[in-house]
Amino acid sequence: MSTFAPVFVDCILYRMAKNKLVVPFLKWVGGKRQLMPEIRRMLPKGVANHPYYEPFIGGGALFFELQPKRAIINDYNEELINVYTVIRDNPNELIEDLKRHKNTAEYFYEIRAIDRQPLFSNLTKIERASRIIYLNKTCYNGLYRVNNAGEFNSPFGKYKNPNIVNEPVIKAVSKYLNSPQIQISNGDYELILRDIPTNSFVYLDPPYYPISESSNFTGYVQGGWDEGDQLRLRDVCDRLNDNGIKFLLSNSASDFIREIYSDYNIHIVQANRFVNSNSSRRGQVDEFLICNYE
Repeated sequence: MSTFAPVFVDCILYRMAKNKLVVPFLKWVGGKRQLMPEIRRMLPKGVANHPYYEPFIGGGALFFELQPKRAIINDYNEELINVYTVIRDNPNELIEDLKRHKNTAEYFYEIRAIDRQPLFSNLTKIERASRIIYLNKTCYNGLYRVNNAGEFNSPFGKYKNPNIVNEPVIKAVSKYLNSPQIQISNGDYELILRDIPTNSFVYLDPPYYPISESSNFTGYVQGGWDEGDQLRLRDVCDRLNDNGIKFLLSNSASDFIREIYSDYNIHIVQANRFVNSNSSRRGQVDEFLICNYE
């Protein structure tokens, strides 16, 4: 786990055409690709030309949509951040390792079980990243999920032809992540938001506050989130606001979230969600987009 003070080198900024192949390489719970039109409408003008911070990067839908020139991305999930760093540093080796995987149930459960064995600690960072991408592409609903012991526990998805080796995307994302002012961090979100420039933009997509017991899905990081974690995040947002830093926050449309962010602008958007132990509660749900600017 690494932490560091954010440092951006002064440079002349210019807009380059976005690379259409720079897109999320993992399907992540609560992913924002479907909400991108609503999110884009709420972004400050010229946001991609300002220092960009995303402390809960997940699948990185907004990050890859904007392709900012200066950014720090972070996540507490060590396995997720390892995938980002391997794609940046070892794309060709990763692609070759991905080619060895098989789309069978027997093989899937063998690979899934590795994190329950001493063998897991002997995997190289490339093998770990390859394993996560493989499991994400072949597991049910394509969702990264771990149990309380930190073990991957999504079942096999039975897909006929999953795109396990997306070579063009991996190479394009690698090139972008190698940009000199893109930094990747693995640690507590609050650390990367300390002493950041006042012209920064922060997008926060934390584990959502559950609107019901069956919707409480925080299984992409061991331990989950509770009300205390949500209140701590609200306090961080208050500090950003006090320092004149613009932020946009996603969360569930719950009374609790509405109450603790009552001092800010709250917008309701609709999203399709399919992660709920109660199948009758899957589908279109309301979510909040919360910001501290007009």
